Amino acid sequence: MIDEFSRPPTGHVPVLRLGDVLLVTLQGDLHDSTAEQLQQDITEKIGSSGVTGVVIDISGVEIVDSFLGRVLAEIAAKARLLAARTVVAGMRPAVAITLVELGLTLPGLRTALNTEAALDLLAAPAPGTAGPRPGRW
Repeated sequence: MIDEFSRPPTGHVPVLRLGDVLLVTLQGDLHDSTAEQLQQDITEKIGSSGVTGVVIDISGVEIVDSFLGRVLAEIAAKARLLAARTVVAGMRPAVAITLVELGLTLPGLRTALNTEAALDLLAAPAPGTAGPRPGRW
């Protein structure tokens, strides 16, 4: 079931809910105000919905600079504090090369070749757990 929380105004990135996962698809450049709004939207939606995962599809992004790398890492850190895992999907080879050249490690982020693989990663038990994730408090 796909549940879109609300139609975002122009310049905002839609955040869709797919069961226990939020799906975000980035297209092109992410400007400062849009990035801040996206971080806030994801954080609020994790807290209000109890989802356990976030997939950020960057297949439509040509270039990842240090700003976008920081935004992705901050989203993952906030999600982790709210007991959700984050997976970045669809990274192009040139983007991976750029991230390594910039020295960006993107802590707290897992990667997957595509959205389907990202959803599979999130469906598997979290590393270090014996089974399904425990319920939220």
